[in-house]
Amino acid sequence: MHYTINDNTYYVKTIGEGEPLVLLHGFTGSSTTWRDVVEYLGEYKLVLVDLPGHGQTEVSRLTDMRQACVELNQLFLKMGLTHFSLLGYSMGGRTALVYTTMFPETVNRLILVGSSPGLQKEARTQRQEQDEKLAKYILESGIESFVDYWESIPLFNTQLTLSLQKRNEIRQERLSHHAEGLALSLRTMGTGSQPNLWPDLVKINQPVLLIVGEFDEKFVKINEEMVKSLPNAKMDIVDETGHAVHVESPRIFGKIVSRFFNHT
Repeated sequence: MHYTINDNTYYVKTIGEGEPLVLLHGFTGSSTTWRDVVEYLGEYKLVLVDLPGHGQTEVSRLTDMRQACVELNQLFLKMGLTHFSLLGYSMGGRTALVYTTMFPETVNRLILVGSSPGLQKEARTQRQEQDEKLAKYILESGIESFVDYWESIPLFNTQLTLSLQKRNEIRQERLSHHAEGLALSLRTMGTGSQPNLWPDLVKINQPVLLIVGEFDEKFVKINEEMVKSLPNAKMDIVDETGHAVHVESPRIFGKIVSRFFNHT
C-alpha cells in the first residue's frame, strides 16, 4: 500500500499476523530484499517499508535522516502501529537506530544488521564528501554503470558465492532504482549525513540484537564496540557470512531473530 506523508509517498508491504516487526532495507535495496527470510519469520506481522529514494516510495523533498524518521513515525501511526519491534540492515539499521533515539516509546526491540551509530566529526565530513562524489557519479553515469561499480566493492565480495539466480535477483533489484532517488538517499541518509549516535547508545534501554557476518570484519569491530555501550544488548556473529547476513544465510538469520524474540 501507498501512504502519503507530507510531500512524500511511502510504499509499505504487510505480510502475516502476530506481533509487528518493521523491516528497513539497506542502500540499493527495497522491501523485496527480505523475500528469502519471510518464510522463516512467519510468526510475526512483517511490515516491509521502501525507504526514501528506493523501491516504490516517491520522495519529492527530504532534508535529512531525522526528517525521514519523523515521517516514518507518522506513517506507522497512520497504519495503527503504536508499538513494534524494529529490524534494519546497513542503511536501514542506521535509520532504525536514529528512529529509536527519537521515538523510543514505540520500539519494543531493536535488531541491527551490519549497522553503525555514525562517525565522529572529522571522519563524518570526509564521508560526506565521498557520498556527494558518489551521488554525482550516479547522476552522471546512470544506474547500470553505478550498479556495476557497486557490485565490485569489497563489502559484497562474499556475495560472489551465491547462486547465479540469487545474484541476478540482487542485481535486478539494484537496477530497478532511479538515479535521482539513490543520489537523494546518499545526500540525506548516507553515513556522512547520519547523526553521530555513539554518545546516545547508553540511553537505549530496549533489548538490542546486533547481527554481523564473520567476514564483515569492519562491522564486527564496530559492533563489538557498540555492544559495550548498549545497556541491554547481545551480539551474534554468523559464521562464513559477509555484510548481508539475511541474504547470504536467510534460514540462520530467521532462527537468530526468532530466538531473540522468544528470550526477550
